[in-house]
Amino acid sequence: MSEMLKPVRNGSNMSRITPQPPQFQMIRQEPKRRDLVVSRVERLSPAMIRIVLTGDALADFSTHAPDDHVKLFVSDEDGARVMRDFTPRRIDVQRRELTLDFVDHVGGPAADWARSVKEGDAAAIGGPRGSRKLMSTVNSWLLIGDETALPAIGRRLEELDEHAIATSVVAVPGSADEQEISTVARHTALWVHRPLSDAHNPAPVIDVLKTLDWTPSTYIWIAAEAAVARAVKMYVLEERGHSQDWIKSSGYWVKGSPGASAKDLG
Repeated sequence: MSEMLKPVRNGSNMSRITPQPPQFQMIRQEPKRRDLVVSRVERLSPAMIRIVLTGDALADFSTHAPDDHVKLFVSDEDGARVMRDFTPRRIDVQRRELTLDFVDHVGGPAADWARSVKEGDAAAIGGPRGSRKLMSTVNSWLLIGDETALPAIGRRLEELDEHAIATSVVAVPGSADEQEISTVARHTALWVHRPLSDAHNPAPVIDVLKTLDWTPSTYIWIAAEAAVARAVKMYVLEERGHSQDWIKSSGYWVKGSPGASAKDLG
């Protein structure tokens, strides 16, 4: 267990002075379509497919926050063009490579594309349109999400320095879907196993949070199915008394509404 996230003794946080909240800067970019080529396809885990895209259009690509997103252009079952949001899991501008991770689920045009695509196939993205860049120092992190949030959580952990302490609580279908993430931060990974069919149920994640304590200067980042993200945020706010200024929550997807999201539940 990490130094700043310890087992709860009394079921709730003690009353503590809330520190000054972290500062962020919004960075806007002009939307730009980038035509790329698939250079590698990898089965990262039973529930995740990793695809690396390449092309000179990435020469001026920039991403300033781990939870940025790009629009991937794909076709639905009727052949109509649709867009889906994906976190740039890794970008190497010098090599002109962009890595995207896809949750392998039934009924999604992006997942269908990821299962069928092969090296040499064309791909197109747009964005990122904007970034919410952290401008101050945060040394304690609680990262909460499901498989759709793993790219952003992975990026955040990899970008933390050795002074940071982080705990991640991530819901995935099973142990084979757990990911090893390299970070110099002091990181504790807590995994919640549940089937994808139960990914809209917040109870398993909240049960894990009930076993943790954290300081007021812990930044809590939440991303999952919208109902889960909202329920987790309400638990952190109402049951644990954490300050809204130290929370960011997003619904990366909405059960029953393909392509929908609720990017800011603040």
